[in-house]
Amino acid sequence: MMNTVEERTGSNRKENQATRILVVDDERGARMALEIPLRLSGYDVVAVSGGREAIALAQGKKFDVVLTDIYMPDLNGLEVVREFRRFSPETRIIAVTAQGSLEIAMQAIEEGAFDFIAKPFNIDEVMDLVKRAAGHSDTPQATGPVDERDLSASGLIGHSPQLVRAFKLTAHAARTNATVLIEGESGTGKELIARAIHRHSSRADRPFTAVNCSAMTETLLESELFGYTKGSFTGAASDRAGLFESTDGGTIFLDELGGTSQSFQASLLRVLQEKEVRRIGSREARKIDVRVIGATNINLEELVNRGDFRPDLFYRLSVLTIVLPPLRERGADDIGLLAHHFLNKYAAEHGDRIQISQEVIDLLARYSWPGNVRELENTIEHAGAVCSDRLITVKDLPTRIVERAGPVATASFQAGITPGITLIDDRPSLAELERRYVQLVLSEADGNKSRAAEMLGIDRRTIYRYLESQDSTE
Repeated sequence: MMNTVEERTGSNRKENQATRILVVDDERGARMALEIPLRLSGYDVVAVSGGREAIALAQGKKFDVVLTDIYMPDLNGLEVVREFRRFSPETRIIAVTAQGSLEIAMQAIEEGAFDFIAKPFNIDEVMDLVKRAAGHSDTPQATGPVDERDLSASGLIGHSPQLVRAFKLTAHAARTNATVLIEGESGTGKELIARAIHRHSSRADRPFTAVNCSAMTETLLESELFGYTKGSFTGAASDRAGLFESTDGGTIFLDELGGTSQSFQASLLRVLQEKEVRRIGSREARKIDVRVIGATNINLEELVNRGDFRPDLFYRLSVLTIVLPPLRERGADDIGLLAHHFLNKYAAEHGDRIQISQEVIDLLARYSWPGNVRELENTIEHAGAVCSDRLITVKDLPTRIVERAGPVATASFQAGITPGITLIDDRPSLAELERRYVQLVLSEADGNKSRAAEMLGIDRRTIYRYLESQDSTE
């Protein structure tokens, strides 16, 4: 439920006045959309149009919080984060990305950003994030810079609120050594999330091992994970270390844990509790240092309630839980973003630039995607292979998708900044946008100027003077 303007602006205005904020974005409308609500909430706000201008300005002026766009033509936001880390480590940086990419957001956090937001953003969330950042601005950021990485092939892209929440939890998980449980339907990207956590963690230079628990029998699964000694069973011709041992120092990803037996669950619980393994046929306990990330396409809590999954193991696994939404709940914008991403990926692999019609994008948005992101990627690859004239049209899609692409229940999310100001042509002046914002508050206050002043966090006489000045100019 969207917060009211009263909730958004009800913070202590005098306290905000002591906080200096720098907004960096090459798009004028985006700058204003951040600057105006922040300024009306009492913050001391400066807005600039590029990274180099921001760095130059900050050399002689201290800022508590910086909101910087990632993609700018002169100096990108990652460079801005690095520069502030170098000469002003106490400044809190909030990265703003229009791409909705987990990898870019996580890289910003690794470079030293306090947090990130994705466009189109909700101004209430921005206000909460700025308040949180300003409240801790005397504490230097704990993360440090990392080497550049090729982050283009991830597919972890989207703007939907559920996915952005998963992104934030993933970034948090990468900074800790806690056990993680990833929940989501098949094809939603659980292994991608696990790999992202590992790649951005302190274990990044150690092994990452992925195991599909449902693809093996219980006996084979235990022998693969725990290892065995010579003669412990038929075919055990020599001692063999298991995957827990060979992954020492790294991360092991255990997928489809919901289908494992109670016996295996007990063995896994011992590993998590004791940090040691015993090879099959041996009594010797071997110490290991492995981070476990579990995943399931079944609700484990429901299995616990039914008695099919050990509650003690569930609590051990779910220290930090990341829930990935199915594609059908992520909205049309995410489907369009992913379709173009996979099309670009296909074009890069085959050296052939292909376009996709808007009619196809609209149809893809109406399909329910039972196979989720994996099915969408396969669909785009299929269409790219069979299309003619380098343009994907409806006839290039699999028949089942065209036939089933009727109206479906998809999660709607706000396109644009809400609540806030509609930027129609990106031309209104700052004064005009401020006037619209005040009128919005007055409307929510049913025309009551005293209540509107309270909602804006300003003195009643201030709003009367402001409205009088507006009347005199009309």
